Amino acid sequence: MKTYTIGVIPGDGIGPEVITEGLKVLKTAMSIDGFDCTFIDYPYSGAYYLKTKELVPDRVIDEWRALDAVFLGAIGHPDVEPGLVERSVILGLRFGLDLYINLRPIKLYASSLCPLKDKTPEDIDFVVVRENTEGLYAQIGGFLKKGTPDEVATVTGVYTRKGVERAIRYAYEVARQRAAGVNNGKPSRLTLVDKSNAIRPQEIWTRVFAEVGQEYPEVEQDHAYVDACTMWMIKNPEWFDTLVTTNLFGDIITDLGAMLQGGMGIAASGNLHPGRTSMFEPIHGSAPKYAGKNVACPLGAIMAASMMLEYLGEKTAAQRIENAVACLLVSGAIPSVDSRSGLGTSQVGDMVDAAMRE
Repeated sequence: MKTYTIGVIPGDGIGPEVITEGLKVLKTAMSIDGFDCTFIDYPYSGAYYLKTKELVPDRVIDEWRALDAVFLGAIGHPDVEPGLVERSVILGLRFGLDLYINLRPIKLYASSLCPLKDKTPEDIDFVVVRENTEGLYAQIGGFLKKGTPDEVATVTGVYTRKGVERAIRYAYEVARQRAAGVNNGKPSRLTLVDKSNAIRPQEIWTRVFAEVGQEYPEVEQDHAYVDACTMWMIKNPEWFDTLVTTNLFGDIITDLGAMLQGGMGIAASGNLHPGRTSMFEPIHGSAPKYAGKNVACPLGAIMAASMMLEYLGEKTAAQRIENAVACLLVSGAIPSVDSRSGLGTSQVGDMVDAAMRE
């Protein structure tokens, strides 16, 4: 029996609640599909920082590198300086493990969930590949004369040839794989999203996109400036197949994409270093006002577990989880992916668990 070692970081707010349901579903997949997982819990969160004043030490990042994957709930506590623990945990993972790809599927399972008129699951099924370690998130910058009338704040966006190329190459591979699978043989399209007309250093993306594209003649190349991309995501989401973009723009357009598929409650992401330890999480944040009320939708965490299994090679189990979620959404058994569904967090987890067993 194949065994995987998974680090679990429940985090803050609704994180522990949704991670519990994600693990419930994951353990059911283990029993049905014949593999095993060893789970290692890590306490790092805003709440833990308030108790201990401890952030993630380097030795723990070294431990994470030896895992098969990390399963993260959410980080963020209202009584802690914004970004302090997030930088320690999330950027500790992202930079410490060099998780240079953020992979965000945008897939609508039931037409009733989409806020756009007359759009169906056939119209909204694409994936965003976001470069995950560079750009404005490289943490280069700071303040001069902070708090005075002469205050200056600076931040430098960084795009390296290596960073840009590896993200673009991964996106071409995703587009190629989708043509063989999801698209059922239809030609695949990869859209580069940037703002190189106004931010000229982003022209490195345009050049590398064209150069790497010569190795993928079967993938149609497309381009959109980020402002136009957000417009077309609303007007004609069916145009998109695979997108690749910068760190900041990817952060923005994937939240828009989450709303197209029904809301933040079902959105999941993978933070990847292909072939190495990677991290999987729902993207809804810690939502502290809903913590402990058993109302948070756990589908994002459950779909993150599915993505994690897909990445680890347990494709049958991953598909089993996705099929169960899709069935419950299409049937209306789960009428929405937010706190208005009338279903408790644990109840939704139980429903997915039961659907998998059926």
